[in-house]
Amino acid sequence: MKKDESLRDSIREAALSGGFFQAEYVDMDSIVFYPELRAICEGNQCGCYGANWVCPPAFGSFEEGREKILSYGNMLLFTKKYDLEDSFDFEGMQEGMRDFRRSLPGLETFAKELLGPDRIFVLSVGSCRLCSECTYPDAPCRFPELLHHPIEGYGLNVSELAQSCGISYNNGKNTVTYFGALLF
Repeated sequence: MKKDESLRDSIREAALSGGFFQAEYVDMDSIVFYPELRAICEGNQCGCYGANWVCPPAFGSFEEGREKILSYGNMLLFTKKYDLEDSFDFEGMQEGMRDFRRSLPGLETFAKELLGPDRIFVLSVGSCRLCSECTYPDAPCRFPELLHHPIEGYGLNVSELAQSCGISYNNGKNTVTYFGALLF
């Protein structure tokens, strides 16, 4: 048990020292999956459903996603907060999202070195924007090691996860906060 706590502490500390704003563990037994959140993806308002390797249905059905998440024993929820010029600063929001995604490999590499490459799974925010045209579904992803599926695509309510582990979902006026999760 002590070894597990030390491992969890090391990974949480790596997230915080790697520039993430907050990082806390979610009680795996408290996770609720919402098919209606997955249905929002299926409504395709963002235009990404069925269009890339990151978004549904590329990673399977709702139930397959649920089983995958629950196959892990730990979920570290982590955030980065970005200040905006005002609440309409779309460019600042987009730059924040890009920065958030650029921050993931450091934590991911640390966890892979500690646990092994096949023992972690990282969830992120939004759709993939690496390639101008995705190979989905006709050919394999060009960069599978960089894939990070969106948390909501698995039917997870980010604000609920944040509340369950004491992370702030809203961090003040003229800010945006992005969330990711490391499962191991």
